[in-house]
Amino acid sequence: MSVVPVTLLVVAKAPVPGRAKTRLAATVGDQVAAGVAAAALLDTLDAVAATPVAARVVALTGELDAAADAAEIRRRLASFSVIGQRGNDFGERLANAHADAASVDGHPVLQIGMDTPQVTAALLGDCGRRLVESSAVLGLANDGGWWALGVHTPALADCLRDVPMSQPDTGALTLKTLRGNGVDVALLDELADFDIADDVAPVREACRPGSRFAHVTRAAGL
Repeated sequence: MSVVPVTLLVVAKAPVPGRAKTRLAATVGDQVAAGVAAAALLDTLDAVAATPVAARVVALTGELDAAADAAEIRRRLASFSVIGQRGNDFGERLANAHADAASVDGHPVLQIGMDTPQVTAALLGDCGRRLVESSAVLGLANDGGWWALGVHTPALADCLRDVPMSQPDTGALTLKTLRGNGVDVALLDELADFDIADDVAPVREACRPGSRFAHVTRAAGL
């Protein structure tokens, strides 16, 4: 399979108990929520590692040494270029991560998070090819946010600095802002992501049966 000339960027937070998936933790506790977050991150990294792209970057925040499954995450990250997140709020950190990832090799950047562990190499490869043919791509999430954003140049992601994040209309506002700036946006498949306990089952159903996310969430009774 030919290499897709894009950089795949994962924006991730170290799954530290008490800091990871706090809305889920309100139901299942800090340790379980961190374990679920770690499983989601590792499944995501596996999918990215298997995708034939030019470069793979993780923009990471948080204390990895204090995270659930820290040793396994550290081993998996060894095959990625790892950069720190920078910025005062999430929108600023996202925009900066696009700029920093683009500087790795100059390719268009396709960014995802760690809340959609059902992604596959086939899906990500297709998203990358869509980005090659478009100025930008956006994958909306069924909770009103978005799970993927790809841009040809980091300047196109600067609009994220002004988009309110983690709101029911973040996806629609991101799309409106991009198009309002004259950007031709191709829409990707809509996916489910997870933030609370009720979100877990639909995401798990879309994961491969042997995934870490499926194993950990079933063991937790979710």
